[in-house]
Amino acid sequence: MSRDAAVAKRYAKALFEVAEKQQVVSEVEEQLKLVVQALEQDADVQKFLSLPSIDPASKIAVLKTAFGDRVSALVINTLEILITRRRQDVIADVYAAYTKVAGESLGQAHATVYTAHALSDEELAGVAAQFGQITGKTIIAQQIVEPALLGGVQVRIGDRLYDGSLSGKLERLQKSFKI
Repeated sequence: MSRDAAVAKRYAKALFEVAEKQQVVSEVEEQLKLVVQALEQDADVQKFLSLPSIDPASKIAVLKTAFGDRVSALVINTLEILITRRRQDVIADVYAAYTKVAGESLGQAHATVYTAHALSDEELAGVAAQFGQITGKTIIAQQIVEPALLGGVQVRIGDRLYDGSLSGKLERLQKSFKI
């Protein structure tokens, strides 16, 4: 685990503990997602936050103004700590670690479903339900269309990959011939 990932995980766990006490776990997750999306969409903001010549208090004031009442004091305080400690580069990592910690605590898991063609909402929900039975967790599925799969589906839940794709089956078949 990289140093930044370890740092992000510590911040995420601390934020989760406070959010859990205040019973705002999912709200904090949505707010962090909003912050990360806003930062990723604007390279100028990223550059502004990374400039060491700008006082951290000024950076925090800009963020407070930009997000206004869409982000709770809890999230703003976390951003303030990260920026004051010059850790603004791990904000996205904190969000990723937070979703993982929150999901584990709530019995949820995030899954990325790779398919050759787009699935309907009902089909995606069916895949999520099926993997929910396998893992014993509520699956929150996100779909990515990957034409190279040819057919079938790959599902990544955490660090585990379930490969039922046609390209994966062909690759396994090819390896079996080489043995």
